[in-house]
This record gives sequence, structure tokens and C-alpha cells, in this order.
Amino acid sequence: MRKMILAVAAIAAAMTSGSAYAQGPLAALRAYEQNGGYEGHKAGVGGKSWARIPREEVDFPGNYKAGTIVVNTTERRLYLVLGDGKALKYGIGVGRPGFEWAGTHRVTRKAEWPGWTPPPPMRKRQPDLPQHVPGGPNNPLGARAMYLGSSWYRIHGSNEPWTIGQAVSSGCFRMTNEDVIDLYERVKVGAQVVVVR
Repeated sequence: MRKMILAVAAIAAAMTSGSAYAQGPLAALRAYEQNGGYEGHKAGVGGKSWARIPREEVDFPGNYKAGTIVVNTTERRLYLVLGDGKALKYGIGVGRPGFEWAGTHRVTRKAEWPGWTPPPPMRKRQPDLPQHVPGGPNNPLGARAMYLGSSWYRIHGSNEPWTIGQAVSSGCFRMTNEDVIDLYERVKVGAQVVVVR
């Protein structure tokens, strides 16, 4: 009897988890936060200990136009310029050694729950990667993506929030899904993105 009750509970949990995404991205985000990650990792479990980097408004002197994104790869922080000497500061994951870069691009496209097709250079390095991963909670691009120029690079969410603040990517900038949704709502296609090291 006990085994049967546990089996029913497991099925109910699976159905609840599946229906969260079916109801839309905000429900999926709530499920993400409740589970400590789409793969079920909670802080401190399985070596995935992490602490969220708080989003905050900060002083930001400089001659950047409001709406500009400034990525500081050394600090592992992204700044959305608000104007009047202020910016919103977010924690990000950056390119690992050998994949760092600097330069200026523009946001050329925005996507909600984007699909991920590993670019050819990445597939050459890692031939076992899937050809395509559809959008959704298990997708490495997370809840939102902002595409930078005609490059392979993006500012995107992540289903691995413990990597925020780390240098682990192939050159893209990762954010928590909560932060990337916030940034996505504030940024327009055409916004300038300045990456500094």
C-alpha cells in the first residue's frame, strides 16, 4: 500500500511539473524557483552550492546612452544604463579562458523560451552535442535570449543558475532566468551592447 501511495505521489508530482511549463513561461519560472533548478538541484545539494547575486541599482558614471548594456567580463557583471548616472547591475556568467572577448554589438533579435542549435564551432569541439534543443525549461538558453549582432553570442538565461558569476561559457553571457526576464522587458531590439574586459 505504501509503495502504491508513493507511486501515485510521484506521478502527481511529475504531472504538476509538466503542467507548469504547459501553462506558460511564468509558471515554468515559478517551478524553476521552487525546485532550485529545472534539474532539481537545490542549493547545497550534489555539489551545486550557489548564492544568488542580487540585482541592484548602482551609480554608473560615463557617457553611455540610457538603454545601453555594458558587460564587464572581469567583474562578471552586466549593467543596463538607466541615465542620470545610474544603472541596473546584474550578475552574469562569462566566457571561460580562451573564449573571452570584447567589442560592441547591437541586440538584433529577442526570443522567449528560445530553441538552441549549437553553432558549428561548438559542435566541432563537442561532437556529442544534440543538433537542436527545443525551447523550454531544460534548454541551456533558459527563459529569454537577446542575440548580439550576427555573432554566435547571446545574453541569455540558464538552467544552471549556480554558474552565474563564473567563467564557464563559450562566449555567451548567462543570467538567472529571473534576471534575464527582467532585462528582456527593459531592452529594445537595436540597443547597443558594449563588452569590456
